[in-house]
Amino acid sequence: MPGLPLLDPKLDLIFKRLFVDAPDLLADLINAVRSNEPPLVELQILNPQIAPEELTGKFVVLDILARDLTGQVFNIEMQTCKHAGWSSRTVYYLARTLGRQLQAGESYAQVQPVIGIHLMDFDLFEEAQACWVFELRDGQRPAVRLDRSLQLHLIELPKADRLRSQAGSALADWIAYFRHWQEEAIMRGIDRPAIQKARQHLEALSGDELVRYQAFVRERALHDEVTEKEEAEARGEAKGRVAGEVNILRRLLRARFGPLPAAIEQRLQTANEAELTLWADRVLFAERLEQVFAD
Repeated sequence: MPGLPLLDPKLDLIFKRLFVDAPDLLADLINAVRSNEPPLVELQILNPQIAPEELTGKFVVLDILARDLTGQVFNIEMQTCKHAGWSSRTVYYLARTLGRQLQAGESYAQVQPVIGIHLMDFDLFEEAQACWVFELRDGQRPAVRLDRSLQLHLIELPKADRLRSQAGSALADWIAYFRHWQEEAIMRGIDRPAIQKARQHLEALSGDELVRYQAFVRERALHDEVTEKEEAEARGEAKGRVAGEVNILRRLLRARFGPLPAAIEQRLQTANEAELTLWADRVLFAERLEQVFAD
């Protein structure tokens, strides 16, 4: 369908489709992130399918699991929103992936490294640094590493976008792709074959009616997730505000009228904001406790 706008490659559905359909692009991205390591040549995608319930499921992360020829396992994710408990979930998932490698009675020597690569379309840390690598190292002597069984790479895309000024950087090209996929001038300026192939594949995905509908469904689920989170936070704030007003009013009532009867305590606990405001106005002028709560 020519003329349609390109889908966002940062949408987790499109991100997964892009690399599941072309594992060589995934290998290129991993090599760009881990440029100091021996380059990957071939990858096997371990979870290529996307179930219908994953498209509509809120709090579902569409990640990519892959294994290279040496047995290393990679978990690659694109995340556009920061969720509470994100760091704990990430560490737990990587550790669980590591633990599932062995069956009962097998040697620990068979354990292969599990490497997470998470691209974040938001700022996670306050520091100016944009690319992070977390491993098991000594706290006082970071140069001393326990082993390489677990490794997590984090790329904060907004901050990392400045890497585009480093000519010839493969990671800078991928960051530009994810940040500026709609900007033709910038895209034309990147001659890296993997990026050009990724652009072509994104165009093909964007022209597929089914993929566009799936992207719409996925975006709707993610918007619903954000809305539910905001509504829950608003309810929590309102509940906290009411509890604070109840405590203040209780202190005022006790100061004016002494200990409160159980019936009055019950009314305070079940009151809404409007009732609390009304009673707070009355308590300053009422001569008896009953006048505060008169209907």
